[in-house]
Amino acid sequence: MRSEIDAIRAFLQAQPRPADLVARRARLDSFGRRDALPPGTRVTPVDAGGVPGEWTLCPGGDPERVLIFLHGGGYMAGSLDSHRHVVARAGQDAGVRTLALAYRLAPEHPFPAALDDAVAGYRFVLEQGISPEQIALCGESAGGGLAVAAALRLREAGDPLPGCLWLSSPWIDLALRGNSFRTKAAVDPMIQRLYLSELAAAYLSGADPQNPLASPLYADLRGLPPTLIQVGSDETLLDDAVCLAGAAGSAGMNVTLRIWPAMIHAWHLFFPNLAEGRAALSEVGTFVDGHLKPRNMEPNMRTEAASV
Repeated sequence: MRSEIDAIRAFLQAQPRPADLVARRARLDSFGRRDALPPGTRVTPVDAGGVPGEWTLCPGGDPERVLIFLHGGGYMAGSLDSHRHVVARAGQDAGVRTLALAYRLAPEHPFPAALDDAVAGYRFVLEQGISPEQIALCGESAGGGLAVAAALRLREAGDPLPGCLWLSSPWIDLALRGNSFRTKAAVDPMIQRLYLSELAAAYLSGADPQNPLASPLYADLRGLPPTLIQVGSDETLLDDAVCLAGAAGSAGMNVTLRIWPAMIHAWHLFFPNLAEGRAALSEVGTFVDGHLKPRNMEPNMRTEAASV
């Protein structure tokens, strides 16, 4: 009897990625459109500082704490549709409201358009009266790299940083130097080095692939908030996550690296049919809930509670 992850591998192999960009985008969107949201979820479109976005709130969620999500898709694909089910489930598990951002995509809008949109979306949440300690800035794959880059841009600008970061299968080195592109090529059906080189070229449009705001692996990470990095052991991007965790630790960050055995790139997308996907999102919920300030809890009260 084949495992759940093997069934997902077979599903992906039966639907190879099209060469045409429009068809490629439609394929990724279809992954999210298949699955229902948690019962009672409220979905509300929003203009988030000039960026199309979508609020979701599950029953019992705290609207005063917000998880901002930046989807994957290599900066060329992905949308609100492709990751809506993941975003809603993450918000449900964390007990928070979520804001998914439909940042601009390459090649129509190359670097730094996506970064500008991520920063604008974060500032929009602050303008709604949400304190930075009540915001988790999160992303998957390219969105994970974008979340780190946004935090770096915010730090440079003197903006208050979010309470925590969650990075799922992050792509943080557009120079593509990871050895796992070779060692995991046979077991990850989602992405390969040749495909990512195409995406990187389209997104960078001539920019330096080692620019820290495009490839946060090359950044000074000091002062960034507590971070959860999740990656599968069978991912071609395994080395990106491991190297980022090492760089974050060396910079004095509070970083948690979780390597999930036998999981492929972006396995969270398939959580309705994958126990490890549900478990990984539950882990996210615990992490985010534990690092965001509870509603109406003053900083001095939080300090007193932590000392009890």
